[in-house]
Amino acid sequence: MAEDIQKLGVKASWKDLTEGMVICTPGTSKEFNTGEWSSIKPVFIEDKCKQCLLCVPVCPDSSIPVTDGKRAAFDYDHCKGCGICVKACPFGAITMEGVK
Repeated sequence: MAEDIQKLGVKASWKDLTEGMVICTPGTSKEFNTGEWSSIKPVFIEDKCKQCLLCVPVCPDSSIPVTDGKRAAFDYDHCKGCGICVKACPFGAITMEGVK
């Protein structure tokens, strides 16, 4: 049974996976590029943004970085495209678009 999630690669066989209902090591989206399977993504419209930062705490994947007190571009490697940030933005500075 594998105890370290880092040791599991793309070519892991079923024998290398953990037993069901057992969590040996926590896994986070920081360790995996979870955004690669999304079919839609949020788009930041900087001209409309008022830097209220209401979108930042609602992101379940921490994909909206803040640098020097201002929000930065999305971290698409970890964004799953859930759209919660779009609902949280009162200024319409975030829209959802299909991945190209």
